[in-house]
Amino acid sequence: MKILMILTSHDEMGDSGRKTGFWLEEFAAPYYVFKDAGADITLATPKGGQPPIDPSSDSLEAQTDDTRRFKGDAETQKHLATTVKLSEMTEDRFDAIFYPGGHGPLWDLAEDADSKRLIEAFAAAGLPVGAVCHAPAVFRHTQGTDGKPLVSGRRVTGFTNTEEEAVGLTNVVPFLVEDMLKANGGNYEKGADWASFVLRDGKLVTGQNPASSAAAAREILALLK
Repeated sequence: MKILMILTSHDEMGDSGRKTGFWLEEFAAPYYVFKDAGADITLATPKGGQPPIDPSSDSLEAQTDDTRRFKGDAETQKHLATTVKLSEMTEDRFDAIFYPGGHGPLWDLAEDADSKRLIEAFAAAGLPVGAVCHAPAVFRHTQGTDGKPLVSGRRVTGFTNTEEEAVGLTNVVPFLVEDMLKANGGNYEKGADWASFVLRDGKLVTGQNPASSAAAAREILALLK
């Protein structure tokens, strides 16, 4: 199994003066689900190199078994520090694509032409596409082979408006994931705030929040068996 994981290169929370990036748990949990299953993982970002970790996700209260494992895993830390450029990636080299979240993707990956190209190519080839928490932002401009938004008519989830409100960033983010998915015709569903909730519609897998990260990765693996 060859899996492409794509992370954000964006580290500014709009003009708020706050730092952002990817959410550590949303990278670490899926990474180890894939790695422990024997997958060959490629990490890519728009700029290449070390992607920014959201400082809030690296705080003491945000730690999980997977983030603690990452902290003691020099090999994975080196892998993360040397991501390849997204522009160099093609779908024919991989079996699935997966996007960890964090607020960063709202600014760069949601608008990135190479990300759009890859998602559309994976979907057209019938290959699994997964995104968790804020990462379903990457479906903002993607289209299916029918020319409609990729999520149109499909069961999808992502970070809820109430979760965004709880972290106080409703008026900082460029758009709300829940609202965008609905506007694109997605059949948006959600579970309880902060609880694991994952949907699989065909080869499209979406997770609601950080707690959904490992379960979303397991759904990708199920599609590869």
